[in-house]
Amino acid sequence: MADRRNRCNQVLLLAYQSFGLVFGDLSISPLYVYKCTFYGGLRHHQTEDTIFGAFSLIFWTITLLSLIKYMVFVLSADDNGEGGIFALYALLCRHARFSLLPNQQSADEEISTYYGPGDASRNLPSSAFKSLIERNKRSKTALLVLVLVGTSMVITIGVLTPAISVSSSIDGLVAKTSLKHSTVVMIACALLVGLFVLQHRGTNKVAFLFAPIMILWLLIIATVGVYNIVTWNPSVYKALSPYYIYVFFRDTGIDGWLSLGGILLCITGTEAIFAELGQFTATSIRFAFCCVVYPCLVLQYMGQAAFLSKNFSALPSSFYSSIPGNNLVNLLFTSLSCTLLPL
Repeated sequence: MADRRNRCNQVLLLAYQSFGLVFGDLSISPLYVYKCTFYGGLRHHQTEDTIFGAFSLIFWTITLLSLIKYMVFVLSADDNGEGGIFALYALLCRHARFSLLPNQQSADEEISTYYGPGDASRNLPSSAFKSLIERNKRSKTALLVLVLVGTSMVITIGVLTPAISVSSSIDGLVAKTSLKHSTVVMIACALLVGLFVLQHRGTNKVAFLFAPIMILWLLIIATVGVYNIVTWNPSVYKALSPYYIYVFFRDTGIDGWLSLGGILLCITGTEAIFAELGQFTATSIRFAFCCVVYPCLVLQYMGQAAFLSKNFSALPSSFYSSIPGNNLVNLLFTSLSCTLLPL
């Protein structure tokens, strides 16, 4: 009984720390998803059905990719507790002859950490695809190139996401002032420098420092979402039906397909869930995401959709425009979102 209690306490502690390190980008994506989705030709299709369709796409994207794909499948594909695309590649090479270099020497089996709990039972079943890669050097090279491309894309996200997040975070301040563009750029640069300076403190300290801020952020945006649902359009729950996705593409045509780049921003940072697995456990990450992160994000996106369905002109600053209150409240949200940028 004591061991079970200790395991539960350990899961809760790791889940608490994961808020401060894993879910930062994913949790601040409501700042810019709707704005980026309706940036191009979709601006000419501002109807209630279109807004509902955009929310339906966001909801099912988060559900299918972040919840089902990552929580159910990807987190189970760890390499002795480690995550990330190279860990996945190493796992494949360990249980099949996919590597370009010898990696199944008899001496390797003597390494105590070569197999983690349950790893010995992960032998890949024989298949034509597996045999093709094992026999063909070009196939192995193509697999390695694919891994390198995937890693490069992760690095690209690390370069682009902070810039998008910073500019979106200060929108709440800029919208209420007459700041010049050059001033906004200087503020963004100062924030980026200051926030990245903090990261040398180490992941453990960063996790404990930002976890309560992240939890507070999630609870607040969920509360705002519920307020907007009740106040502006309670029927927005209908958009949970995939039927509105069909309506969205039917009404928007090619503009709707081009807007998918903005929709996919709702899962920005999802890859960090797997990449940061080595510092936590799959159980703790699943607990934090399923019990707090996922429902809070769904309520926020639903609330924004309810607000926008009655306020089309607010699309350029949808998040901050949907917040009830005055400039002080907007400043609070701006400060919170800027604080979460290092995550």
